[in-house]
Amino acid sequence: MHPSMLRSLLPPAVAVAETRQDLLDELAPDEAHWVAHAVARRRSEFHTGRACARVALAELGIAPAAIPVGPQREPCWPTGVVGSITHCDGYRAAAAAPSDVVRSLGVDVERHRPLPDGVLDTVTDPGERATLTRLAAEDADIRWDVVLFSAKEAVFKTWFPVQRRWLGFEDATVDLDRAGTFTATVHGPTVAGGATYRGRWSASDDFVACAVVEPAS
Repeated sequence: MHPSMLRSLLPPAVAVAETRQDLLDELAPDEAHWVAHAVARRRSEFHTGRACARVALAELGIAPAAIPVGPQREPCWPTGVVGSITHCDGYRAAAAAPSDVVRSLGVDVERHRPLPDGVLDTVTDPGERATLTRLAAEDADIRWDVVLFSAKEAVFKTWFPVQRRWLGFEDATVDLDRAGTFTATVHGPTVAGGATYRGRWSASDDFVACAVVEPAS
C-alpha cells in the first residue's frame, strides 16, 4: 500500500488504503460471482479495490468482511460503516469511516490527462465551462476539466448511498477554486430544495483526486 493523495484530502476519522499495484485479494463468494466472467482488467480492479477496502476496515478495527455489490452496482459495506472505492489506470483506493461519525463519503481518482473528445460538453453546463476557461488561464498546468469531472464523481458517490437515486452530470453544478476545494450543488426535479456538498481536490503529474465527506448529524 502506498498512502498518498487521498489521505491528505480526508479527515482523521476516515481510514484510507491506496495502491498503485494490483493485489490478488481472495474474494468472498458473494463478491467473486460479479467478476467471474469479466475481462482481466476488470477482475484486477475489483480484486484490488476489495483488498483496499479490507485494509481500510482493519484500520477501523473491523475484521475482514465481504463488500458485495448492491442492486445498483454499489459497494455494500458492513453495518456501521460507510465507504467508497475508486480505481483508474495505475491507481486503486478505498476509504471507510464509522457511520456514527460520517453519514456518507465519496472518493474518486482519475488520470491527469485530457478528457476524451466530446465528454466535456456532456458533463458540464455553460457556467462551469466558463469557470474552467478562467481557471485554465490562471494555471495551465492543471487539467481543470478532469478536476471537475472527478469532483462530480465524488459527489455522486456521496449522494447515492443516502438518497438511493442516480444523478446525471447535469444534476450537479460544481464551483472549483485553486486552493484545493470545491462546492457542489445538486439540483433538478427530483431534489427538493437542492443539496450542497463541499469537497477537496489535489493533482499530481499523474493523477487527480477528489473527496467529499458528509458528517453524521
